[in-house]
Amino acid sequence: MEQNKRIRIGITSGDTNGIGYEVILKTFAEPTIFELCTPIVYGNPRVATYHRKGLNLATNFASVQDAAEAEPDRLNMVVVDDAEVKVELGTPSQEAGKQALKSLDRALQDYRDGKLDAIVTAPINKNTIQSDTFKFPGHTEYIQANMGEGNEALMILMNERLRVALVTTHLPIAKVAQAITEDSVLAKLRILHHSLCRDFALSMPRIAVLALNPHAGENGLLGSEEQQVIQPAIEKAVAEGIAAFGPYPADGFFGSRAYEHFDAVLAMYHDQGLTAFKALAMEDGVNYTAGLPIVRTSPAHGTAYDIAGQGVADENSFRQAIFTATDIWRNRAFYDEGHQNPLPKLYHDRREDIGGPRPRREGEPERRPQSTQE
Repeated sequence: MEQNKRIRIGITSGDTNGIGYEVILKTFAEPTIFELCTPIVYGNPRVATYHRKGLNLATNFASVQDAAEAEPDRLNMVVVDDAEVKVELGTPSQEAGKQALKSLDRALQDYRDGKLDAIVTAPINKNTIQSDTFKFPGHTEYIQANMGEGNEALMILMNERLRVALVTTHLPIAKVAQAITEDSVLAKLRILHHSLCRDFALSMPRIAVLALNPHAGENGLLGSEEQQVIQPAIEKAVAEGIAAFGPYPADGFFGSRAYEHFDAVLAMYHDQGLTAFKALAMEDGVNYTAGLPIVRTSPAHGTAYDIAGQGVADENSFRQAIFTATDIWRNRAFYDEGHQNPLPKLYHDRREDIGGPRPRREGEPERRPQSTQE
């Protein structure tokens, strides 16, 4: 792996009426970040200029028609759309949703074409982005469908102190219990364990598993999922060499800061894990989509319509999403290099060294012994 490679980060602009452009422009106002990556924003230069002027920011960017034209030490912008777009700060609109989807689709296509190493997505409005092609509850599900290659995604919210992964993500509460099965919990534990090893360079990660019901079901009094579903999944994971523990009641687990003793926490549903996470780590939290071939991160916040255009949005979460994407890309490269099978390079059949025949390879025509009379 190239030790000093500048990672090509594709950045989607998100909802044009939210704080996406603001946190992007603020992040890249600091020139030292260009030492880590070559940033490539996918957006509309007119909209970017509108936000820059309205917020009185001095961040410059260079418009390019293709990611291949992006240069280091500057903020590059692939022109996805150069039309006049009405920006209505703080207001959901179909036009803002269309701009967000155009940006996302172009970035994903460039990733497929090998022009990007990772993607960082600015926040979208999950309602206005809906279209004939985007019929998903969020980024995670859309990226899995388009870039997953048959793999299952796992949402991880994280900062330096805490990682929270989810068995179910954008699912109505009424449907959560039926989605918590032994297979689903075990599948997420496997993905989480592998991600902690490969993406975060942990050799033997410890995972805490939360219960579904209050007080972990009180031995069946308040629910049986812990006994019939979650505990058996944990036991199977442990048999596979995964250091999983639990299930723990969520309130006491977070209230006692028990998460400090684990490398990650697996929550059963969205608000169970993310309410606690955002209370503890809202300012620097990062949303990471584990389990897929693509490296994709996002800030932990949403469009923040209530403060859009006021210049008060904190860019730290977005900046951390950039840092996390670069770290994960490097960790994956080291992990994959270290786990390559050396045998194809080192092995050859010793029978050839002593003059004997080697085994015939698949597809190779049969060799006949050479006649002594030829």
